[in-house]
Amino acid sequence: MRRVDLRRRGGGALLSIALLAPALLSPCLAQSADAPQAASSEQAASAKAELRSGTELTRSGSLAEAVPHLLAARRGGADEFASSFNLAICYLGLGDFDQAVSTLEALRAGGHATASVENLLAQAYLGAGSGTRALEAFRRAAALTPKDEKLYVFVADACTDHREYALGLQVVTEGLRQLPDSARLHYERALFLARLDRLGEGKPEFERAAALAPGGYIATLALVQKALYEDDYPEAIRLLREGIRAGNNDYRTLSLLGAVLLRQGAAPGTAEFAEARAALEESAKQRPGYSATEIALGKLALMDGRPSEAVERLETGRHAEPDNPEVYAGLAQAYLKLGQREKARQCQQELLRLNSQRKPGPPADTP
Repeated sequence: MRRVDLRRRGGGALLSIALLAPALLSPCLAQSADAPQAASSEQAASAKAELRSGTELTRSGSLAEAVPHLLAARRGGADEFASSFNLAICYLGLGDFDQAVSTLEALRAGGHATASVENLLAQAYLGAGSGTRALEAFRRAAALTPKDEKLYVFVADACTDHREYALGLQVVTEGLRQLPDSARLHYERALFLARLDRLGEGKPEFERAAALAPGGYIATLALVQKALYEDDYPEAIRLLREGIRAGNNDYRTLSLLGAVLLRQGAAPGTAEFAEARAALEESAKQRPGYSATEIALGKLALMDGRPSEAVERLETGRHAEPDNPEVYAGLAQAYLKLGQREKARQCQQELLRLNSQRKPGPPADTP
């Protein structure tokens, strides 16, 4: 059974349905009182069972497997909102943005223009390449729930996934007008400014985020990213180690520590290389399939003389982040070591193409 990590899909992406499971899935899982009745009680029971199955598969991240159950539930007359909303989540997670858009637009037309629907629609439009429509949907959602921090974070994350940094900056700036003391939104604003080559404006935002959440997870991330953008890798490593000792040892922080140690030059046989391996393996244990960890473990395996494992890890990363140049750089080397020259050549060509199109991005993975 193929599972899709709802916390990371697409560029990392963090695809921003990352936090939808607790925030948005739950309200639409129950059957509504006025759901359409099936032609018979047996058909109705079958449709409800399909909806339950599809819902549980969606919750667990088995999105491709959830789709046929949800389609059957909808055909059978089960709760239209629940089945369609969960279908949209599945289509988003699977990267089928056109289907997500059509499903969500149908919900809107059917009288379900809720903040949750507009939120997902903004993300779907971003995936479909329509930034203008995405901004319109985001603003409709914000008008309905202007104080909902998660709304701004979800759409900002989708902008990051699709490298729409200028649009992301608009989203978090509008969010800060409503929530001026949000550490997370100041942090996101700092990242967008840095990605747009406006680091001078971004540095105070990193510092503001850290000041608003002293000692917390966001404070650690803000100071780490500030150090990374300043190419101060020793300081970033110190802050990550300090944060992990303080209890911020989730899979994303561990993944970032491992990636930064490797970027700093940790080599096989050194204590830093062993630390990077331990951090990345623990990250993978906590969150199997997390693309940033898989990519870093692929690099580590390549450095450690294990090209077959490197290919396996990096191909997993490529599936989640097909536009990440680092994936292709590592794959080209690994395939060359395995004597698969044609595959290496294809990866090198894709790397050249991506580098020629690449917009500015963060120096390391951003949870």
